Amino acid sequence: MDYEAFFTKQLDGLRREGRYRVFADLEREAGAFPRAKHVKAVGDAPVTVWCSNDYLGMGQHPAVLAAMHEALDRCGAGAGGTRNISGTNHYHVQLEAELASLHATEASLLFTSGYVANEATLITLASRLPGCVVLSDALNHASMIAGIRYSGAERHIFAHNSPEDLDRNLAALDPELPKLVAFESVYSMDGDIAPIAELCDVAEAHGAMTYLDEVHAVGLYGPGGAGVAAREGLGHRLTVIEGTLAKGFGVVGGYIAGSAALCDFVRSFAAGFIFTSALPPAVAAGALASIRHLRASDTERAQHQERVATLRRRLNAIGLPHIDNPSHIVPVMVGDPVLCKQISDRLLDQYSIYVQPINYPTVPRGTERLRITPSPLHTDADIEHLVSALSAIWTDLRVAKAA
Repeated sequence: MDYEAFFTKQLDGLRREGRYRVFADLEREAGAFPRAKHVKAVGDAPVTVWCSNDYLGMGQHPAVLAAMHEALDRCGAGAGGTRNISGTNHYHVQLEAELASLHATEASLLFTSGYVANEATLITLASRLPGCVVLSDALNHASMIAGIRYSGAERHIFAHNSPEDLDRNLAALDPELPKLVAFESVYSMDGDIAPIAELCDVAEAHGAMTYLDEVHAVGLYGPGGAGVAAREGLGHRLTVIEGTLAKGFGVVGGYIAGSAALCDFVRSFAAGFIFTSALPPAVAAGALASIRHLRASDTERAQHQERVATLRRRLNAIGLPHIDNPSHIVPVMVGDPVLCKQISDRLLDQYSIYVQPINYPTVPRGTERLRITPSPLHTDADIEHLVSALSAIWTDLRVAKAA
């Protein structure tokens, strides 16, 4: 077999479909978020970033940077290995205690990313509980889907955000079997929010555990940024809460929070934890500082929500189609992969605005979009520049506007 020819043919197919991904070479400017430098062969250019998952700009907050500098000087660059051999640092211990306190759980467990946290935890729980059946929301993240699939457990997909369909699926199962219901709080592409209470009602009625991914909610919602479940007073009803340190908290890493026995069980049996080098101490220190700051300050969350509302009003005023949802995610709908890429390229090349196109398989074909994420640090001028650029491009390319 001509392997190189195979690789090239597959990549050519992505290009023909308009789904080939091109990364913009950016250099974030510390202290100037959402500004960045677009590094190009013919000369660098400033850009404004409108699609960052560093939702609150905490990745450049002075308290976070200071904590990371201090930890780097004190502990060096790496953790020294896996947590099981030589990589547990006191910053890890402090961070896990802080996360457990944030979510009002007995314990928490750190992972190297939110993806790894989902995959490793779901594999471990679903494969080791004898006869476990997993019920998964139809729009769950790829990391959750992978963990469930790789566990080898029986799985059923219930209709998105539908307690009624979940109930039908659970009612058809042997009531004696272990069951795990997995879903998210904020769904990252459409920005809708799960009916957590109703899903918990159904799960509890059938004796099922609940697994909630709060990746796009922690830091942003609830008391101290504890997430949507905490905002709704439901944290105690979840068996597992999974989150990330890379979005609202602005650093990198993932975690689960739950009972001491559950976290210890995952710590002791999850290959994705056991055999992976630990987070660098400086990263853990930065995350710890970010969480502590956001637990004490509502300023960033209030400003964030105001910016989101302002952008939505301006998009409505010019008739640009975007999904109306109760979260901070603003999906501007295009519906064509080639057109979506053209819009993204024009924003970058002509207006110095960086928004990556979102295409299949991240979203279903025909629902391609620009996923815009305002931050507390985007100014009124930034919003007007973005809206004006989108309006001009929509007119020039004759893209359909909202009905």
